[in-house]
Amino acid sequence: MDPLRYPYPSRRHVLMGPEGAVATSQPLAASAGLTMLQRGGSAVDAAVAMAAALVVVEPTSNGLGSDAFAIVSDGERLHGLNASGPSPAGLDPAPWFEAGRVPRRGWGPVTVPGAVAAWAELHARWGRLDWSELLAPAIRYAEEGFPVSPVTARAWARAARVYAEEDDAASAYFREVFFPGGRAPRPGERWRNPDLAASLRRIAEEGAAWLYRGGFAEALEAFARASGGAMRAGDLAAFAPEWVEPMRLDYAGLEVYELPPNGQGVAALLALAILRELPLAEQPREAVEAYHLQIEAMKLAFAETQAHVADPRSMRVEPRALLAPGLVRALAARVGDEALEAPESQLPAGGTVYLAAARGGASVSFIQSNYMGFGAGVAVPGTGAALQNRGAGFVADPAHPNAAAPGKRPYHTIIPGFLGQNGRPLGPFGLMGGFMQPQGHVQLVVNMTVYGMNPQAALDAPRWQVHESGEVWLEPGVPADVAQGLVERGHRVRVVPDPSAFGRGQVLLRRDGAWWAASEPRADGQAQVF
Repeated sequence: MDPLRYPYPSRRHVLMGPEGAVATSQPLAASAGLTMLQRGGSAVDAAVAMAAALVVVEPTSNGLGSDAFAIVSDGERLHGLNASGPSPAGLDPAPWFEAGRVPRRGWGPVTVPGAVAAWAELHARWGRLDWSELLAPAIRYAEEGFPVSPVTARAWARAARVYAEEDDAASAYFREVFFPGGRAPRPGERWRNPDLAASLRRIAEEGAAWLYRGGFAEALEAFARASGGAMRAGDLAAFAPEWVEPMRLDYAGLEVYELPPNGQGVAALLALAILRELPLAEQPREAVEAYHLQIEAMKLAFAETQAHVADPRSMRVEPRALLAPGLVRALAARVGDEALEAPESQLPAGGTVYLAAARGGASVSFIQSNYMGFGAGVAVPGTGAALQNRGAGFVADPAHPNAAAPGKRPYHTIIPGFLGQNGRPLGPFGLMGGFMQPQGHVQLVVNMTVYGMNPQAALDAPRWQVHESGEVWLEPGVPADVAQGLVERGHRVRVVPDPSAFGRGQVLLRRDGAWWAASEPRADGQAQVF
C-alpha cells in the first residue's frame, strides 16, 4: 500500500467558510490554526499556531532557525513584515570570494533566524489568545510525536542522502536529532523531537526573548565558538523585524501585492507587468503561445531581479525602478517568436512552508523557511532546532549588490503574496519552492484572471518552470503539442514528473462575505474553513 501512488485522478474542491479559513501544506498544522479560530482567536493567532506547528511537522523545510515574511490585512489596508535576519557581524567572506562560491552547509551560510521574532511581532499587534495557547499544538506534536506524512517523508529521504555527506562537530547533533539511526522516518512512522518540545515550551513561557536574548542565544554562541561558527549572541540580540510597505501592480482587474527586496517578489510583479504589454489574453491557456509569452516574461524578470535585488541598503536602484514603464516596455519588446536565452542563476533552490489564515475581514499571508531543506545541517545542541542556510543566497562576486558581507541580509527566495480588488484587500496567496515561487505567483494570478479559474482550479492546473539551469521544466499534465511547440521555438524543454519541483501553494479569497479556500494538490496539506 503506497501512500504516494494515486492511479486515478483525485479531485479537490474550493471550500467556503462563512467566518474564516486556514490553508497550509500539513493537515496537523492546518488543524492547529482552525482550533485557534474556534477558540475565538484572530487570523494572526491561527497563523502563529500553524507556523509553530509547521516547525515540528515539516522540519524538512523550516524550523526555529528559519526566516519569515508576512503580509497582513486588517480588513482595510495591508501591512508588510520583513523578518529576515542578517549574516553575523563577524563574518569574513574573503575566502568565498577567493573560491568563487558561497558554501551551502555548515556554519558559513547561517544567518540570524527571524521567524520567532515575526510570530511575536504579529501577535503583539493582532493576537487575542495567550502565547502559550498558540504553541500548545506544536509542543504536543513534538513531545508525543506525529505520523510523518507521505510527501514530507519523501523529502526527508532525499535530505538523508544530502546530509549524510556531513560528518563534523557542527553537524553531529543535527544528524542525531533528524536522522536517528542514520535514516529518515518512513511515511506514517511516528517521529518525536523532545528537545524541540522543550524549546517551544520555553518560548511559550518567556516569549521570543528566550531565543534572541536568553538561553537559546547563549547556547548558540557556545556551540558556534566550539565548532567554528561566527554567529554570536549579540547578533541575535541586535535583530528586529522591519515593517515595510507592500509593492503593488494592477493586473487584469486585480491588484497584486508583493513585499519589496531583499525578497524576490518584485520578479513576479515585473513578469506580470511585461505580460500586460503582450497579447496573452488572446491565447487559450493550453496554447504554445500562452506558455511561450509567460516563460519569456519570467526569464526577463529574473534577469533584472537577480542583477539588482539585494539587501535594500546595498541596491543601486530603487525597487520601484524595476517596474518603471519604460523598462517594462523595453523588456516586452524583446519577446519574439523564438526563445530568449535564460539567465543562469547563481543561487541554489530551497525548501519553504507557506500558510494563509483569515477571520472576518482580516487575513494573513505568511511564509517561513530554512532555505535548502533542513538548512545548514547545523542544530544547536539541546534545542532540537536546525539553523537556516540563508547566507547561501549571497553571491561570491564582491562587485555585485548581493555580495556576501557581515551584518547583511541576502537575496531571499521566500515571498508571501496578496490580492486586492477596487482598493480593498481580497485575500492571501502564496506558493513555496525556491525560484519557483515568483513563477508560481505569476501562474496563479494569470489562471485566476486571464483564464477565470477558481482558486482550486488555479492550483490544480499544470505548471511550467524556468529552471536555474536555463531549461524549461514542464509538468506531465502540459499537453504534448505544447511541449513540442516550445522546443520548436528554441526552448530547452524537460518534462519533470516530480510534483515537488513545481511548488506548493495555498489561496484564500474573500467573496460575497465568505472565504473561499484552496490548497495545493501536490502536497500533504489542506484547507479548512470556519
